[in-house]
Amino acid sequence: MATASSPASDTAFFGHPRGLSTLFFTEMWERFAYYGMRAILVLFMTASVAAGGLGFDVGRAGAIYGTYVALVYMLGLPGGWVADRILGLRRSVFYGGILIMLGQLCLAVPGAKLFYLGLALIILGTGLLKPNVSAIVGELYGKEDVRRDAGFSIFYMGINLGAFIAPLIVGGLAQSPWFKGILEGVGFDPATSWNWAFGVGAIGMFFGVIQYRLGWKHFGDAGIHPSVPPESDEGRTARRQLGRGFVGLLALIAAMALMVQQGVVSVETITDGFKWVYLVLVVAFFVWLFAGNTWTKEERKRLIVIVVLFIGAAIFWSAFEQAATSLNLFALDNTRNSVFAISFPSSWFQSVNALLIIIFAPIFAWIWVALGKHDPSSPAKFAFGLVAVGLGFVVMVAAAQASANGVLVSPWWLVATYLLHTIGELSLSPVGLSSMTRLAPDRVKGMMMGVWFLAASIGNLIAGGVLGFYAKFTLPQVFGAVAAFAIVSGLVMFALVIPIKRMMARTD
Repeated sequence: MATASSPASDTAFFGHPRGLSTLFFTEMWERFAYYGMRAILVLFMTASVAAGGLGFDVGRAGAIYGTYVALVYMLGLPGGWVADRILGLRRSVFYGGILIMLGQLCLAVPGAKLFYLGLALIILGTGLLKPNVSAIVGELYGKEDVRRDAGFSIFYMGINLGAFIAPLIVGGLAQSPWFKGILEGVGFDPATSWNWAFGVGAIGMFFGVIQYRLGWKHFGDAGIHPSVPPESDEGRTARRQLGRGFVGLLALIAAMALMVQQGVVSVETITDGFKWVYLVLVVAFFVWLFAGNTWTKEERKRLIVIVVLFIGAAIFWSAFEQAATSLNLFALDNTRNSVFAISFPSSWFQSVNALLIIIFAPIFAWIWVALGKHDPSSPAKFAFGLVAVGLGFVVMVAAAQASANGVLVSPWWLVATYLLHTIGELSLSPVGLSSMTRLAPDRVKGMMMGVWFLAASIGNLIAGGVLGFYAKFTLPQVFGAVAAFAIVSGLVMFALVIPIKRMMARTD
């Protein structure tokens, strides 16, 4: 319970603890850096070297992107472990922000010299920052503080604000002729506009880190110490494990870099190998989870529901995250990027989802409350979300057919797709995390929270892999396959609603 001297007792920030404003802007700038990079990463990799890009084919770009984002989500698990046992939440967020900033600076260097190092630093930094900044928000409030849910709503608005403005600024700098003209006018190569755009992400993260460090005095005791005492046996063991793991990781990265440089293996071989090893490990994890003999009958039922929802979420994100891959390229190559005679960069489409979330999230929240006892069950919302994201790709099939023979289609096709995807996200994403907290047995509740983010990790991995088919099949075939997979999965989920509700009966 919060005390009178704790940050949970102050109301300096619109009735909430003053520290919430610091965390709001920290997360906003981190998401600014992430979504700005996300908007242009595949475009940068597939742009020709003469145009300032890396000249990768779409298959290689997709494999790298999918592996990168999968690792971003996956490293949230060890990032939380490091905070709990070694650094504490507060320092983990600080060091994570610095690593993200350094990674963005590496991407700001022209060419491929520091490209992979930049991605690695951002992966490590996001793994430290992302799970732990949310945890500090929770520590600002007492367990019974009625402001907690509203505080998280304000915090998540920072996420969407950063996601909305980032593509507009970063994408505008990377692609806009006017900025290339400015660069040329002051003596810089206009092809370096990509790198300047990445540099803006570093500047944003710099602001985020500085205001975080200056503002953490408002956190009270939140996040200062790790949950494991540093001088305890467990604390010392954790530091040894981290040291060994870090040395092993560096050795593995160095070995892979050397093999790629010597031509022993290709980047595609490494990313493909990672994909299969990762999927096997996830399957092995669930086998291990169910192999335990300590679960009660009710707990096993709930674990089965978690697996079903996990699979559904992974399928959803594999379709939804096409926004940064196949849909991003469709916006560049097949879409008329102008509205009312006003032209704009193709990367600006990446802001549409965040804008729609800001508009529709309160509406959906009101709808679920207004429905009262008629509010659809969690599995029904999951099923609806899958069908909605699939219908978005049905729209893209029609758009792809209309773009045959080099015709540039209306931008409203993509807007309609993103609207359906946003409806799907608002139906599935908030429900998923809530369901995990209700279904997970107390002994593995923290682990199951990580499992939810692993679903997004796998979804992004698959989303990147879809680009491997982008040049091998027609666009209607690619989009049609994604649509069919998502819709059929949604219909299967609808068919499972009643048995899943029975298994969830004691938790609803």
